Amino acid sequence: MTTVTSPLAGRAIGLAAVPDPVFSGAMVGPGTAVDPVLEPCVAVAPVDGIVVSLHPHAFVVVDVEGHGVLTHLGIDTVQLNGEGFEVLINKGDTVRRGDAIVRWDPNVAVAAGKSPICPVVALEATAYALAAVSDGDTEVKTGDALFTWT
Repeated sequence: MTTVTSPLAGRAIGLAAVPDPVFSGAMVGPGTAVDPVLEPCVAVAPVDGIVVSLHPHAFVVVDVEGHGVLTHLGIDTVQLNGEGFEVLINKGDTVRRGDAIVRWDPNVAVAAGKSPICPVVALEATAYALAAVSDGDTEVKTGDALFTWT
């Protein structure tokens, strides 16, 4: 079983509230989302593992059980071309839960008309494999449990 923790502080809102049909429809996978506190922050690893994909706006960490967890910092933030983001590690790095991955200012996304909501998705999982710990209008701190994956 893998516990997936919040990569940043904010409010856990559930994927259905994400203003993007790919995420809200769980097409990428089940999970939850965090509406972040609107201040500069550092997004951290939600699980122990290897960073297999790394972009300024999104990263995937795969744990020892092969569970890939996608953290997407904002919606349509790829269009910002890295503005407001600073990548702090390298693809292929081994990380521990809570290790800093990307420094981000969600206010840059908001100023550009983008949603700051951050989906945290269990890639290639089925909804029945997840148990929500914090889903639906729950304040979370960085590192608080979001869901478990069995």
